[in-house]
Amino acid sequence: MTTNSAAWILEPKAHPFVVKEAPTYTPEANEILVKNHALAIAPVDGGIQTRAWFPITYPAILGQDVAGEVVAIGPNVTRFKIGDRVIGHGAGFATKSIRDFAFQNYTVILTNMASELPDNISYEEGCVVPLGLSTASCGLFQDDHLGLQLPTEPRGVNSGVVLVWGGASSVGSNAIQLVVSAGYEVFTTASPKNFEIVKKLGASQVFDYNSPTVVQEITAALQGKTLAGALDCIGFVATPMTVEVVRKSEGNKFVSTVKPGFESPEGITVKHIFGTTLKDNHVGKAIYEDFLPKALKVGTFTPAPSPLIAGHGLESIQGAVDLQAKGTSAQKIIVTL
Repeated sequence: MTTNSAAWILEPKAHPFVVKEAPTYTPEANEILVKNHALAIAPVDGGIQTRAWFPITYPAILGQDVAGEVVAIGPNVTRFKIGDRVIGHGAGFATKSIRDFAFQNYTVILTNMASELPDNISYEEGCVVPLGLSTASCGLFQDDHLGLQLPTEPRGVNSGVVLVWGGASSVGSNAIQLVVSAGYEVFTTASPKNFEIVKKLGASQVFDYNSPTVVQEITAALQGKTLAGALDCIGFVATPMTVEVVRKSEGNKFVSTVKPGFESPEGITVKHIFGTTLKDNHVGKAIYEDFLPKALKVGTFTPAPSPLIAGHGLESIQGAVDLQAKGTSAQKIIVTL
């Protein structure tokens, strides 16, 4: 490693990002240092820049999704070697350390939040996975959320239906595939233009979330089936509708949601997902080490949603964040390095 640069936010609500030198990092135990070749943009990045609603120390670096090449390994690391192609989830929002954020040339990644990337999958394609995968996994498999059986390759066999509200989103695209790999049936919602996309990912039934009768339609389809739980990937008006489906169905009265601030109504648990908590429990290793590398290699797990490349270089991050703020459908915005 020579020198490092990053796209910085120098103070709260500062616009644009400023590209300047960043520290160089040495990976510690169970960490790898990745030279980034592609970065992904998440809604949280623009939200923090414009509203400063998340407590971080300034000047700050943002970003969580990386795809690149291992350039250094820390003590106790045996899974990876220098030169390996990887994808990883930078845990900076949990660790509060700039070394763990994505919007720079080099990022430190925990080994239980990193996966080998097969040669047939580009960095741009692979980069769409980590944050959505981690968030979905926390909501689906952690003991304090839905607690589903873990995904396996070959796929498991379990009974029950999981409702994934917002199946074409980043979290939803990963959730559908994870649930199917765990052996459950998936019902999901999407706009009609994305029905075929979510069916290809593995959903057995898809419902138009804009339909005024969508709750009744899903409830009717669940008659005679057992609901293993619900994952709301959208929040706001979606969570109350998800809760209503759960209320009217037989099974697990639990909704994992990506948005905070919802109270649990009587008889139903609604819990917010923080997408980095899997680093501290068995789910991180189960997903990033035991499941994902093999599933990517054999093609039973597909990077989704599709990448939309918004520019090249750290100087392109501001434009990419601004583009993401306008909204995307079945796509994730990428910057290459």
